[in-house]
Amino acid sequence: MFKHLLKPLFDFLIALLLLIILSPIIILTAFFLFIANNGKVFFLQPRPGLNNKPFRIIKFKTMRDSFDKDGNPLPDYVRLTKVGSIVRSASLDELLQLINVLKGDMSLIGPRPLLMQYLPRYSPEQAKRHNVKPGITGWAQINGRNAISWEQKFKYDVEYVEKQSFLLDMKILCMTFINVLQRKGISADGHVTMEEFNG
Repeated sequence: MFKHLLKPLFDFLIALLLLIILSPIIILTAFFLFIANNGKVFFLQPRPGLNNKPFRIIKFKTMRDSFDKDGNPLPDYVRLTKVGSIVRSASLDELLQLINVLKGDMSLIGPRPLLMQYLPRYSPEQAKRHNVKPGITGWAQINGRNAISWEQKFKYDVEYVEKQSFLLDMKILCMTFINVLQRKGISADGHVTMEEFNG
């Protein structure tokens, strides 16, 4: 009952409430990124959702579109703007995903939606993370976020899929707010975000 009825209703109502409450912060963030990124504010990218079905994730754009002479993107630490760094450190880049929650593409709580090219690299056990909707935050995020290995992260994701409940979601939600305030696990050692998952 929780998974199929209460969770979607809870997601919609909380996402709508948060969008209203946080709208001044969202507008200010968009304004400063508009200046820092030469008018480019939003980052949209296909990500796998429930049962691997693709959807377009919405985030604030924190990196410039900078490429080398061969047309390859420059490293993240080069492309990350000063404003983008502040936005990331405060996790403000994730706020627009509340729109994805309202659309039904995502949940507030669940495994983070990763890149489409990772799908064939998962083991059968790791692939279970797509048996639920992806989330803005999740069990892996409050247990290390980008500071833990991919193997540890996927272990937490599958554990959430198998044990999800209202009480667990409430615990994750509360711990997420604490971690955001403390700015824990924002990046992996030696990386602006997280190194690529190669299976």
